[in-house]
Amino acid sequence: MRERQSLADRIGAVKAIERDLSDALEYAEMADAEGDEASLEDARAQLKEIRARAGKAELEALLSGEADGNDAYVEINSGAGGTESCDWANMLLRMYTRWATSHGYSVELVEETGGDQVGIKSATLQIKGPNAYGWLKTEAGVHRLVRISPYDAAAKRHTSFASAWVYPVVDDTIEIEINPADVRTDTYRASGAGGQHINKTDSAVRLTHIPTGIAVACQAGRSQHQNREEAWKMLRARLYEAELQKREAAQQALEDQKTDIGWGHQIRSYVLQPYQMVKDLRTGVETSDTDGVLDGDLDDFMGAALAQRVGATRDAVEG
Repeated sequence: MRERQSLADRIGAVKAIERDLSDALEYAEMADAEGDEASLEDARAQLKEIRARAGKAELEALLSGEADGNDAYVEINSGAGGTESCDWANMLLRMYTRWATSHGYSVELVEETGGDQVGIKSATLQIKGPNAYGWLKTEAGVHRLVRISPYDAAAKRHTSFASAWVYPVVDDTIEIEINPADVRTDTYRASGAGGQHINKTDSAVRLTHIPTGIAVACQAGRSQHQNREEAWKMLRARLYEAELQKREAAQQALEDQKTDIGWGHQIRSYVLQPYQMVKDLRTGVETSDTDGVLDGDLDDFMGAALAQRVGATRDAVEG
């Protein structure tokens, strides 16, 4: 039923675009015949809006992966660099939160570990909404920031790194078998805001899947039971993502992209000094509107990376 609804929504969107395009063209022809420049300008605006909708629908048609329609976890980690990297990781956390809310997605902070002075060492968001994982999966990788450090009295330029990892929330209908003996459970005291109960009890839970080394943590809930339940969901999602990667191993272009996710293999550079530029190193898409990007304007980058990824997959299959 979920797949049926998704297809119905996409078909409905295409029919709506066709209908609105026909109406706008008819309106433009009438305005042109009457020499009504104001109406012509209005028709041009309508056509521009329809073109934008068609472009978005075209990109959404590329979201055909097995888990693309699922909700997503976004895990952010600071890199080497101490205060600078922790601050940069916090900026990425804000960027993805703003992107999600601007698209009508709901955002929940599942886990957060603060930096020693500012920012965060790590954080995990759960972003809920249609195709959340499909859009966000191309954001996985290392993000590089170049700026004049606000924490350097000498006002020197610093380069910082932080990583984003994205994996799908596993649907309840997908069965992931995990041997409890393969999982180590650690409990600890939650940090940050949350009230006396959270901060004074060992309510936070970390699960480590020993065979794969995959670890997840949750401290958002008020009780250890809640956090344990959510952590198990996250672990199932991580293992499911690992399985998806194995299935895609035959698609060489996609595999190359996955293995490049690591320190020194940044996918995007954000330069704030001495000039302003955000450039995606995979697709070549760039913009000087750094404030807009850091405020969540990521659609151009996501769209280009998604189109490239689908194209690479298609070439690999046809090859």
